[in-house]
Amino acid sequence: MSPKRTYFRPATAQQRRFLFETWEATGSVTKACERARVSRSTFYYWKPRFEKEGYSGLEQNRSHARKNTSRKAKEVEEQVIAMYQAHPDWGKKRIEQEMAKANNWVPVVSLNTVRRILQEAKLWTSNREGKKSRGRKESSPG
Repeated sequence: MSPKRTYFRPATAQQRRFLFETWEATGSVTKACERARVSRSTFYYWKPRFEKEGYSGLEQNRSHARKNTSRKAKEVEEQVIAMYQAHPDWGKKRIEQEMAKANNWVPVVSLNTVRRILQEAKLWTSNREGKKSRGRKESSPG
């Protein structure tokens, strides 16, 4: 059975400041961590930033989230726009299929990405959204 580990919630900016003030005053990482109520790994995580930026570097967490994860390359976006302008009667599915066909049937973009690119370029009109057309004509009652 493994020993139970203590959970430390993420340190606040105030805790981090107190941690490094205590460390500078005592010279002991252990005492500073105990007084600030943070783990040693928190100290060593923030130490490089403290050495580089000082106390101002401890103020805000930096996001680890990736930025623009769903963005396609500029060339792909330009190709989608050019294809739509050359064939305005094509929908997002046809553009997706034609791009895959040109790429040896390996998908390049998804349907929704094609739509998003065209919307951002102000080429996708609202009359295209909504219910699908089934190609049937309504017959008049006879």
